[in-house]
Amino acid sequence: MIAKTDILKNCCGNARSLCLDLYDQWLEMDKSGKWRFTSPTHTVRAFYQALLELEEEGGIKARNLRYLSNQHLLSEGMDKLGYRPLLPLKVQSPIITSFLYPDDKFDFNVFYEKVKKQGFVLYPGKISQADTFRIGNIGEVYSRDISRLLKVIRKIG
Repeated sequence: MIAKTDILKNCCGNARSLCLDLYDQWLEMDKSGKWRFTSPTHTVRAFYQALLELEEEGGIKARNLRYLSNQHLLSEGMDKLGYRPLLPLKVQSPIITSFLYPDDKFDFNVFYEKVKKQGFVLYPGKISQADTFRIGNIGEVYSRDISRLLKVIRKIG
C-alpha cells in the first residue's frame, strides 16, 4: 500500500475487520518491521520477483515503451481489420484499449468464444454509451503476442 501518513492516521478505528486494518498493520510494521499476522510470503516473493523482472527489462521507462509499442501495434492492426478504438491515440492509455463494435450485427459473445479458443481472452466493454470490447496491452505480452492475436482476429473475420 502507498498512502500519505496523515491520511492513513485518519483511518484509525475505521476498519471493519482485523485482517484489513491498514492503520494497525502500518503501526506494527513501523514499530517492529513485521506483519501483524502470518506474513503473506507468496505475495512478498511475487512482488520481489516482479521487481527483479522490471529491473531486468530496463526499468519503468523500458516497460512503458513496450506497453506503448504493444498498444500502437494493436490499434494499427485492429484498424486495418475494421475495428476502431473508442479513444483517439493522443489520449489512449497503453494499459487497455477499448474498441467499438464494427457494426450492428457484431456479436461479442460469439467473437469472444472464437478468440478464446485460440488462447486469448478479451474483456467486455464497460462504456454505457457505446458498444465496446477491451484488449489488454500489458503484463507478459509482447509484440509477437499482439501479432498472433491480430492473425486470429483476421482469420475469424
